Amino acid sequence: MNATNPFLDPARQADLYGHPARLAGRSNSLMRSKTSGRPVPDTIVGLVRSHHVRADRLGLALDIGCGRGTSSAVLASLLNPQRIVGLDAAPALIDHARERTRHLQGVEVSFLQGDFHQLPLPTGSCDLAVAAFCLYHSPRPETAVAEINRVLAPGGLAVLVTKSLDSYRELDQLVAAAGLDPHAERHESLYVSAHSGNLAELAATSLDVVTLENEEHAFTFDGHDRIAQYVATNPKYDLAPGLYGNPAALAAVLHEFVPDQPLTTQSVITFVVAQPGGGRS
Repeated sequence: MNATNPFLDPARQADLYGHPARLAGRSNSLMRSKTSGRPVPDTIVGLVRSHHVRADRLGLALDIGCGRGTSSAVLASLLNPQRIVGLDAAPALIDHARERTRHLQGVEVSFLQGDFHQLPLPTGSCDLAVAAFCLYHSPRPETAVAEINRVLAPGGLAVLVTKSLDSYRELDQLVAAAGLDPHAERHESLYVSAHSGNLAELAATSLDVVTLENEEHAFTFDGHDRIAQYVATNPKYDLAPGLYGNPAALAAVLHEFVPDQPLTTQSVITFVVAQPGGGRS
């Protein structure tokens, strides 16, 4: 089995995020298969509008773990802050985000490479801080939460987003049944560091939690070819040489060993909305 959770292994980060096309392929396959659940960036926007006292006149919005800039673009377009800064540790993703958002007008959008354990922004400078699907990349997410609290302005708002520990377990079962990774169902969850069951507790180490929402998202992959596009770069699995990053080869194995039929899987997405802690809200 994996000796180290790949999301928590610094040595794996270049492999996981040095090639934006791999992340895009995995994300696009998942999103094309979604059958229920609101788009996460749109849900974040709705939560900000419901809970931020200055939602219609935000100053600086920070998108932590911005990846390829998907959520940054939505936040810029729908919330129209004066400025939005996307932050990610992966230079290749930052470059991709800059390219994807260069057409946006009316909002100053910029991207920084940086570590969310030491946010490169002044204390009290942000009206909004979003950390979606990134805290589980930290072995000490409470430190990142403390930094979010530090950079929030009085009256500011944080929105934290993660997944359930048992997300996509049906894919684990299929991968094991096909012999692609016999131990797939026994690997540690990728989300163990910050998951649906502990996100509110993590937030409360520095922030004042306002509300928590859980929403089940369902996905139906229409066959082995679509499944392979997702699984081929999923770091959870110990795939044989030649299969990682190779959806066609992986699909061929699936076709050989298990019947080709749709597969439905789920994940609970958890949203925590919080204000600055320590009497700063």
